[in-house]
Amino acid sequence: MNSDLALLRLLQLASPGLPVGGFTYSQGLEWAVEAGWVQDLASFSAWQREQLHDTLACLDWPLLARLYGACQGGDAQAFARWTRFLLANRETAELRLEEQQRGSALARLLDGWQVGQDPAWRPSLELSQLGGMAWLAVHWQIPLRQLALGHAFAWLEGAVMAGVKLVPFGQQAAQTLLRDLSAELPAALDTALRLGDEQLGGGLPLLAIASSRHETQYTRLFRS
Repeated sequence: MNSDLALLRLLQLASPGLPVGGFTYSQGLEWAVEAGWVQDLASFSAWQREQLHDTLACLDWPLLARLYGACQGGDAQAFARWTRFLLANRETAELRLEEQQRGSALARLLDGWQVGQDPAWRPSLELSQLGGMAWLAVHWQIPLRQLALGHAFAWLEGAVMAGVKLVPFGQQAAQTLLRDLSAELPAALDTALRLGDEQLGGGLPLLAIASSRHETQYTRLFRS
């Protein structure tokens, strides 16, 4: 696949129109707003920045690299192991369910394209959207670095759009946030790709508490 087509496939994977339900999740933000932990643009920016440099850079990106490598090497066992590791590091039932729901939705999309149906890979592909993105990126010859940045921008855009609804703030502020926070992604990715296996894992107690409390929040717009 040539580089132009690989870029277009990456844009498709990173699109908010990808039918995995990304727009239905706030990842604890909805409770954080209700609890007063996130009250304005500045506190929202700090909330997302913490996730960028912890969960994304210390867990999601390094695991994406390992899942990508397993796909390149045709190692379904390693792929399954790192997928289970990812789920084990989702600290609440709600976050684990989100990961599995996104993975299942992407696996159904793969079914429609008649790819990724090998029994050695399929059970793991159903558990994580991150795994499905790695599998498709190798299939479509999307370079790892571009995949990681596209994945991160899609995550960041979804979070900012949730902030527009919940905090709230306007579209001009949202685009400024996207500009400023995305500027931190390349350096954070460099750090993430240097981490050894023993260094993997995020740890944000307030995020875990917010997600846990959101499971029983009386009124809510988002599934998680």
